[in-house]
Amino acid sequence: MNDDAPIAIIGAGPAGLIAADILSAAGKRVVVVERMPSVARKFLMAGRGGLNLTHSEPFAQFMTRYHEAQTQLQPILEAFTPNDLIAWVNGLGQDTFIGSSGRVFPKAMKASPLLRALLRRLSSQGIEIRTGQTWLGWTEDGALRFANGEPPLRAAATLLALGGASWPRLGSDGLWRSVLEERGVDVIAFTPSNVGFNVGWTPLLRDRFAGQPLKTIALRHNDREVRGEVMITEYGVEGGAIYALSSELRTAAPTTIHIDLRPALSQNDIAQKLARAKRGDTLSSTLRKTLGLSPLAIALLHESGPPREPHALAAHIKAVPIHLIAARTLDRAISSAGGVSWDAVDENLQLKGLANTYVAGEMLDWDAPTGGYLLQASFATGVHAARAILRRSGANR
Repeated sequence: MNDDAPIAIIGAGPAGLIAADILSAAGKRVVVVERMPSVARKFLMAGRGGLNLTHSEPFAQFMTRYHEAQTQLQPILEAFTPNDLIAWVNGLGQDTFIGSSGRVFPKAMKASPLLRALLRRLSSQGIEIRTGQTWLGWTEDGALRFANGEPPLRAAATLLALGGASWPRLGSDGLWRSVLEERGVDVIAFTPSNVGFNVGWTPLLRDRFAGQPLKTIALRHNDREVRGEVMITEYGVEGGAIYALSSELRTAAPTTIHIDLRPALSQNDIAQKLARAKRGDTLSSTLRKTLGLSPLAIALLHESGPPREPHALAAHIKAVPIHLIAARTLDRAISSAGGVSWDAVDENLQLKGLANTYVAGEMLDWDAPTGGYLLQASFATGVHAARAILRRSGANR
């Protein structure tokens, strides 16, 4: 490794920026190159909803959220755990807290204070950040090549942290795929992850209830059940409970999910309450008075023609069917599945066919729901690659 040349990081999202922090803290000269006019745009957008950094659940359970990539990600996440991420955030002067759901947030509940603190530290450590430069690959003699006549950059090592293919207007457009494939790197086709699904709502439900949440429900698909919240939208459904199952739902669609509107009550308990309802009340009035169902929940029941007999109605309330037509498109997804195949990288996340070139973040082929899992793996893979670069250069941290 040429110590006179800088370490280049292409992409200024969570994976790239935490790698820059680790490398520069170890005394390495680092140049971060970002295609967009400013850094971490997708990170800032994610922070508008509270910036769920990671999750506090037991680690064994935490790992199951990564599905097929669990085996590859486990040693990476064991080396940079949720507690390590919390400590890193706290070290930037940003306090965190654990919410009632076990998710971990910065107390500021926004991404911008954390990003500003990180950028201040990177500046103090001598990081150079170049924005508005699009990476195109390599020159014939191995230097990094950029668009619009920008001069090539010769790097001692390169970390690619260009993101996946969701939210392209924020910078993650996946166009790097062709560059790597030309070099023989196996890249799995992108598919939408953490994405909503189209539903053929009636005009009444769509026009009156779009933008409203179904809270404290249980969602079932085949033998899997998750609890949380489903948001009704003009086009269909989205929200945490949907995202938790989006990996299997997008594969199965068109398919039917079932919503349990009162998961804390048994079917028999609901039937008994309904049987004691006042005679002469409308069905909507009965559901509101006996079970405390919201207008949205009642409207959702009416979508599928609920029976009136108490036991049959109770069964329906415990399993309201919603037919999912198809997943929304990739540009509407929070994240993407697919990317650089795990077979294309070694245990250090170095591309097997490209020496001194590493990959981190959503560029890798892994899939996880929201709830802190996305950011945790992005940060952890950035740390893993940075530490590997340091080991190769003879510096340890």
